[in-house]
Amino acid sequence: MFKTNIGSIDRILRIVAGLVLIALVFVGPKTPWGWIGVVPLLTGLMSSCPIYSIFGISSRGR
Repeated sequence: MFKTNIGSIDRILRIVAGLVLIALVFVGPKTPWGWIGVVPLLTGLMSSCPIYSIFGISSRGR
């Protein structure tokens, strides 16, 4: 469906960052801004980033 343009290290970092941000909703400052972590989590799980596609960027190796 979407072209894969995220490499493995980028993918892991996005998933971890997304989970940490979502955790902020439930622990710590309990801020609703933590829900923004859904974006890196989903892009990491799908291995595709729409912003990368727009600018022609890819962190995948050849």
